Amino acid sequence: MKTITKASRRDFLKIAGTTAGGLFIGFNWFSCDSPKVEVLSTEQILSQAKSFNSYLSISPTGDVVIYSPNPELGQNIKTSFPMVVAEELEADWEKVRVVQANLDTEKYDRQLTGGSGAMPHSWERLRKAGATAKFVLVAAAAKTWNVPAEEITVEKGIISHKGSGKKGHFGEFVTEAATMTAPEEVTLKDKKDFKIIGTPVKNVDAKEMYTGTPLYGLDFYREGMLNAMVQRPPFGMKIKSVDDSAARAVAGVKDVVVFENSVAVVGETTWPLLKAKKLLRIEYEADGAVESSTDHDRIFSELLASGKPEVKRKDGNVDQAFKSASKVVTAEYQCPFIAHSPMEPENFFAHVKGDRCELIGPTQTPDRARQSAAAILGIPPENITVEITRLGGGFGRRLRADFVEEAVHISKALNAPVKVTWSREDELTGGAYRPAVRYRFEAALNESGEMIGYKLRGVGMNAGNSTRENNFPSGAVDHV
Repeated sequence: MKTITKASRRDFLKIAGTTAGGLFIGFNWFSCDSPKVEVLSTEQILSQAKSFNSYLSISPTGDVVIYSPNPELGQNIKTSFPMVVAEELEADWEKVRVVQANLDTEKYDRQLTGGSGAMPHSWERLRKAGATAKFVLVAAAAKTWNVPAEEITVEKGIISHKGSGKKGHFGEFVTEAATMTAPEEVTLKDKKDFKIIGTPVKNVDAKEMYTGTPLYGLDFYREGMLNAMVQRPPFGMKIKSVDDSAARAVAGVKDVVVFENSVAVVGETTWPLLKAKKLLRIEYEADGAVESSTDHDRIFSELLASGKPEVKRKDGNVDQAFKSASKVVTAEYQCPFIAHSPMEPENFFAHVKGDRCELIGPTQTPDRARQSAAAILGIPPENITVEITRLGGGFGRRLRADFVEEAVHISKALNAPVKVTWSREDELTGGAYRPAVRYRFEAALNESGEMIGYKLRGVGMNAGNSTRENNFPSGAVDHV
């Protein structure tokens, strides 16, 4: 068993809130299990629910809604996050619904997806949310039945007291539970007692996926919105002149907007825009040095030969290990700039309305999208809402906000709701590529062929820290 400190109470109080009829805990995931005789919509459940914290709500019917704060891009956190909460809550997974939470930095910490960090960063928080809700539900049942809380058991959403024979589902106690004070400490389950985690569970979006229900950013549509497609400049070039006459003549094109070294064609649907974009006559001129793969090879060679590396880790006496080695093996590997190529090309919706803005679409970093829009519009970030759709892949590409910024610029210029959509060609040529890197690996071997020393030198362009100093074999070799 593991005991949670008072931090759980502070977390709880920070995000707790109540609404009439049920208990709200701040998670929401949609259940894609087989339909029951009568199935309430998630909206119906939420209209009756009470709030426990920012992750979980429970309705008087006993239905549980769990909110998934982090963007879902195919790594399945929209299913796994709720599983963690439901595990500690002892909920019946058949009665769990899942909902993608909108951006809310007051309620959620690290509301982003990247670097495989979503679950490691959220594990404790998710478990606390479920355990805290279970605690107050048990306390409510104990008060209602006038029995000791420690004699109560919970299984699959049913609260029971063996001594009196009394039992009831979560929904029967949500009103009383919502009045309870959060505990100073909560106890988490021993991992050997997990009943949901580690079992095969359906993807909560599976039904929407195989029935074609709108789910992704590309699916999003709002009556009256305009669509836009953007012609971006070649790298190292800037616009000198634009002739948009042929593009404007295409039936279905409403406008052409020049902004931030790009040109957007705008209309009601994307098909005429694909044609019109090809008819734009744009003259470019040089804007700094134009790079090539030959330049990159030269830059990498110069960087690797530099005598002033930034040392990230040094264990033992590396120089001596290499001097005493029977054999030194050296290898270099290089990766060029590569498009991320998510299955769903970039897209985003923006509606600028005076000093406010609404953003909807697939992003790995919703707060970055909001901050970028705020900078463009000169308005407070809190005046901007961000609704996160499911992402058709990301791989780091959607950590950026350039496609969000495009939608904001065009919406502002036209004073209208606008959805920007990239074509597959745009995605491959439009930038924000995976960083170009080169690595040199050196291994010092003794007479037995065992590694006694190891060197790794990495350089990159737009890569930040291009090496990971704690990756294997670091820690497994004495001299690194």
